[in-house]
Amino acid sequence: MDVDDFWGLIERSGVEAGRRKARVAWLVDELSRRPVEEIVDYEVWWTITQNRGCTVDLYAAYWFVFLSGSLDGFEYFVSWLVSLGRETFESVADCPDRLIEVPQVLHLLELDKAYASGRKRRPSDPEQMREESPEFEVLAYVAHHAYERVTGQGSDGLGEAAEACRVSGAFPLVPAIGGVPRGEDWDFDDEQEVARRLPRIARHLGLRSSPTPSP
Repeated sequence: MDVDDFWGLIERSGVEAGRRKARVAWLVDELSRRPVEEIVDYEVWWTITQNRGCTVDLYAAYWFVFLSGSLDGFEYFVSWLVSLGRETFESVADCPDRLIEVPQVLHLLELDKAYASGRKRRPSDPEQMREESPEFEVLAYVAHHAYERVTGQGSDGLGEAAEACRVSGAFPLVPAIGGVPRGEDWDFDDEQEVARRLPRIARHLGLRSSPTPSP
């Protein structure tokens, strides 16, 4: 399985099964029909992709757009971003400032405004609430479930096989043991720095001195 096959599965899951629970089930079923080696390949590409999203600037974009500094939440957010497909993920990974232009993000922000104003009632159904969250934690476990189904063993072997390919995950982020997003650290409280690094998001926040964003 190469990177194109990996993204093909991610994107097909969104076509074949709309809701998140169904997407995960579809991916597990699809991977379970394949050799163990392809399940390992999928896990390797998943890890490489998540690692690409584990950056300080994308964490900052997540922080400012969704008003959350949770490290676990950021990990699940990157998984959600992967679920939106290759074009969207790579665009935002290359330029985190573009997060504020993603249609699914704008939709979620509009929903939050509608809930806050009372124009719309928040769903009480837990599954519907998860559908409206910019986090998709369980998508990260697809290969684990497929590996267990095919081999009849625990998923530890999957992790060992991925590490044998010299691929290890940046997540989970545990600062106490050096697990932090890659990239230059900077002060999120410095409005000028926010405006310089994330001009589109700065304008969304109403910060002053926001320069014109680069293409």
